[in-house]
Amino acid sequence: MTIKERYATVLGRLAEANPNPTTELTYSNEFEILVAVILSAQCTDKRVNLVTPGLFAAYPTPQAMAAATPDDILRHISSVSYPNSKARHLQAMARMLVDEFGGRVPDTMEQLTRLPGVGRKTANVMLGLVFGKAAIAVDTHVFRVANRIGLAHGKTPLEVEKALTRHIAPHLRYNAHHWLLLHGRYVCKALRPLCPECPLRDACRHYAQGTAAR
Repeated sequence: MTIKERYATVLGRLAEANPNPTTELTYSNEFEILVAVILSAQCTDKRVNLVTPGLFAAYPTPQAMAAATPDDILRHISSVSYPNSKARHLQAMARMLVDEFGGRVPDTMEQLTRLPGVGRKTANVMLGLVFGKAAIAVDTHVFRVANRIGLAHGKTPLEVEKALTRHIAPHLRYNAHHWLLLHGRYVCKALRPLCPECPLRDACRHYAQGTAAR
């Protein structure tokens, strides 16, 4: 199978199964989704969705969160992973939004990655989800699935992002991020991938190699 055929098969089947994918994080505006994505680093969306209602009730705007202390914020997010550093990042991020961006979330990679707690992955999520730009965010699920299936051969998230960007048309990149993420979350799991249940077996390099080994 050529790389072009592999991409066409994988994306086609994932699109057929889930034509309109989106984030599983709950939010009502661009500030809330930025906060939620920052909190979701190395943490489940389910856990983030449990803590954000109380957090947003206490700090509904960048101005309100900027006026809080990290300890104030920590009380609302103590059950997520790395809560102390995330509390500091959220307060500093909100302060920068207020001081430098008029309380609005910026819409460029350069500006987003200046915000405390925002790396390239989070910035790409925002660019695709909120601003409709052709961006692919590579989290741990996307990184694992892309390498396993054979869509990319990258040792770093940036290498995988570049490979996916090279082979996936701009209008499909936002959806492709979610297709690969959700496939990794529910089927192509880190420790025990559900290969017998996977609709991508015949297009998967990992499965082919495992079958050959047996």
